Amino acid sequence: MTDADTAWRALSAAADAAATRAIAGLFDAEPGRAQRLTLEAAGLVLDLSKQPWSRADVALMLDLARASGVEAAREALFAGGIVNRSEGRPALHMALRAPDGADFRAGGVPVSPEVEATRARMRAFAEAVRSGARAGATGKPFRAIVHIGIGGSDLGPRLIWEALRPLQPQIDLRFVANVDPAELAQALTGLDPAQTLVVTVSKTFTTQETLTNAEAARAWLRAALGEAADAHLVAVSAAPDRARAFGAPQDQVFAFWDWVGGRYSLWSAVGLSCAVALGWEAFSGLLAGAAAMDDHFRAAPLDASLPTLLALAHVFNRNGLGRPIRAVVPYAQRLRLLPAFLQQLEMESNGKRVTADGRPVPHATAAAVFGDAGTNGQHAFFQLLHQGTDVIPVDIVAVREAREGDPAAQRKLLANAVAQAEALMVGRAMPEDTQRHFPGNRPSSFLLLDRLTPEALGALIALYEHKTFVEGVLWGINSFDQWGVELGKTLAARVLADLEGAAANPHDPSTQALIARLKA
Repeated sequence: MTDADTAWRALSAAADAAATRAIAGLFDAEPGRAQRLTLEAAGLVLDLSKQPWSRADVALMLDLARASGVEAAREALFAGGIVNRSEGRPALHMALRAPDGADFRAGGVPVSPEVEATRARMRAFAEAVRSGARAGATGKPFRAIVHIGIGGSDLGPRLIWEALRPLQPQIDLRFVANVDPAELAQALTGLDPAQTLVVTVSKTFTTQETLTNAEAARAWLRAALGEAADAHLVAVSAAPDRARAFGAPQDQVFAFWDWVGGRYSLWSAVGLSCAVALGWEAFSGLLAGAAAMDDHFRAAPLDASLPTLLALAHVFNRNGLGRPIRAVVPYAQRLRLLPAFLQQLEMESNGKRVTADGRPVPHATAAAVFGDAGTNGQHAFFQLLHQGTDVIPVDIVAVREAREGDPAAQRKLLANAVAQAEALMVGRAMPEDTQRHFPGNRPSSFLLLDRLTPEALGALIALYEHKTFVEGVLWGINSFDQWGVELGKTLAARVLADLEGAAANPHDPSTQALIARLKA
């Protein structure tokens, strides 16, 4: 078998050839290319034929995956091995969406029974709130939820709600993440405290932004309802004692576990707000779709694995062709938050400069991710994609059938999605008018969902989770820690003490000047 160093050198040589080759020409050179590079699994269709790799390049990238130990790492992931080495933890988010009767183990200890018990509690709670059996302190049914969290405790549930929410929901769901008081003020405006649940999600129940917002929301409830207001508090945490001390009743504290990373946690009680507001059937469908992608990723050979091949295409661009930015454009307004979700998933997971054993990583790691809903993005940043000086690969995500609205408008949306992928690749030769010349040869991946169902959304998110994991294995990094989040938060506590006048900590001259200006 090829060793990893040899495989990386082969990638470099192959990329040199790919840089001067027209992607469009590969369709003539490789009969059946579109069919061979279009894969289906868990209700998703992935077309990688507009990527810059040849058939031989795909083969060498698969050699790189094997030489890097992707198959063994995948097995260790599903077996509950210590894949998060810096924190000594497994990463078993797959256990959260596995059907009842699964046997996931974290470091040899069974976790599936506890997952199932928590899931049963979530279902009972969601159905009781929706039916009115669990009501507010004054006996009124709950008609709104304010979900408070940040990072992984916010982005996943927010994406799910935006993607699946009914046009006229039985229960409104609002999100608060930013410590900027404006976001909480906007979320609470127009709500009746007597009919509002406040769900606070914090793994440690010590996150400054989340606790600041949770305390303010609790004060809002107590001002209207008195001590009975605590019946409106729900907490999701791996530190249940702190959650109870905050005021959440014992039967409204839901656990998740330290073998679940925050950005992989939406499948747990972190998604409770969505389970209540969408209904258990929708949340269960989300879990089932993700579990179907898990089954595919675990069982499929590498050359038929959607997460693996998508990762290899991205690495071919990032490392072979030196492209440090990727755009993600969902041609579905309901998926407009997907780029923001992937920013955290990919950039927090793989934005690392040292390997899992602490050595400098020898390869460039995570690409920067940006994007917006199509067709909006076409009137914002597509100018750069088509005619800018940098080649920026694009992931296009489209949904065949709209959930609501005019089918004719949906056809126009799909026409734009397909046309943009074509235009990026083929360009338009106008040497006599350089302003209107499109160089083309710009790669894209195309992901197609039949409908935006809970199952399809679950499979889509799990696809990107596993793709991110494969990239981390190729780069030799730990995709499951996030130490880069810590330093700024630590320094913020010192700066806050200075701003409040309680201390005079040493800082650089610029920082000291800014603090003085803010205190003036």
